[in-house]
Amino acid sequence: MKKQYSRRDFIKSVAAAGMVIAVGDDLIAETGNTRLTSPFKSFPSAPPLEKVRIGYVGVGGMGTAHVENLLKISGAEIVAVCDIVESRVKRAQDMVVTAGFKKPDGYSKDEYDWKNLCLRNDIDLVYNATPWQWHVPICTEAMLNGKHTATEVPAALNLDECWNLVEVSEKTGKYCIMMENCNYDKMEMMILNMVKKGFFGELLHAECGYLHDLRGVKHDMEGEGVWRRQFSMKRNGDLYPTHGLGPVAQCMDINRGNYFDYLVSFGTKTRGLHEFAVREFGAGSPQAKETFTLSDVVTTVIRTMNGEIIVVTHDTSSPRPYSRGIMVQGTRGLVRKYPEPKIYIEGISATDDKWEPVDKYMEQYRHPVWTELENASKGAGHGGMDYIEDYRLINALLKGTEPDMDVYDAAVISAVTELSERSIAKNGKPMPFPDFTRGMWKQPRELQVMKM
Repeated sequence: MKKQYSRRDFIKSVAAAGMVIAVGDDLIAETGNTRLTSPFKSFPSAPPLEKVRIGYVGVGGMGTAHVENLLKISGAEIVAVCDIVESRVKRAQDMVVTAGFKKPDGYSKDEYDWKNLCLRNDIDLVYNATPWQWHVPICTEAMLNGKHTATEVPAALNLDECWNLVEVSEKTGKYCIMMENCNYDKMEMMILNMVKKGFFGELLHAECGYLHDLRGVKHDMEGEGVWRRQFSMKRNGDLYPTHGLGPVAQCMDINRGNYFDYLVSFGTKTRGLHEFAVREFGAGSPQAKETFTLSDVVTTVIRTMNGEIIVVTHDTSSPRPYSRGIMVQGTRGLVRKYPEPKIYIEGISATDDKWEPVDKYMEQYRHPVWTELENASKGAGHGGMDYIEDYRLINALLKGTEPDMDVYDAAVISAVTELSERSIAKNGKPMPFPDFTRGMWKQPRELQVMKM
């Protein structure tokens, strides 16, 4: 049986390497944006598994959707489920049994019962869809107990948490994968395929973000508002950069020959959540007396090491249609997803200086992943991309191949939150990105999802 790392083992080994770290619920002591040179010179890898035995933590709305997907994927076995709400655990157990599998063990004793799940020796992967503040504690505990881990977005909330994930993953040799479902959207994957085939020429610029009216969600005390609203009260930065930035980072080879250099961020005044509370609950209501810190619109500009610019927008407090703002531009042309897909390519588009519909390119540049999995993904969440995301994870672990995203992707994208917060607090001062790879990003690596 493979050795499992205890907290004591890990602290001793890290101390010997000259690094200061605290694991579990504690965070790494901040020492700036850098760490000492890593003894690790290659990206994590792992041998294939005969089957992927899963412990699932957090089976609310998103977690339940993932459980439903996993039950349809050959080679995945749900061994245990955990949630602070006992009825959710029972619901997930019933789903597994109804699908014809053995009833998984349940954990709902208290808010730390996931630690007992992580101690089991019959689990290969701990997958969690919990509120944001639990992502890093659960991931580190799982890796220290010899499990791969996958987490919903964002993977981490600050730079210390990002470093924590990287260092624990490196030391234990276990994957820590951020499950960014928008990487698998049909349109985003078509754009990625076009980029890798050189259709847009050399990349120059991109726009992306998370533009989603969540005022009602943040004030819903029966749902995510129980915890999500608190972040809008306490922090002012891009709290949710991953949905837009994940796909764009893949187009720009971030961590695979390119890297984020620095960012600057700006925030508007804060109005939307308060005005919503006054209108919905009344000017004298407790909700209307709450104060919020998060700017209604946060704009972040990232410069990459290769000289591209990415504009990232976070807007969850305004009345607006949903958008992820996807636009990718190169020396030959550009493509935009919202509000409707359109494209312009010099010398190919029929009319100079005018957009054309993207439809005629959809089949020619359709990503092979969608060709393989579209039928199986029908009916799954977010147009099927949630199923494809889960399938790709399980498939990688079964084959022993590198996952589509690794711990360095999780760290550098999640780092945008604290860096944007710092930049806004200092009137748009540029903030350099920590090099979580310690120089390994300079090694060109093909995206696993492009190796089909």
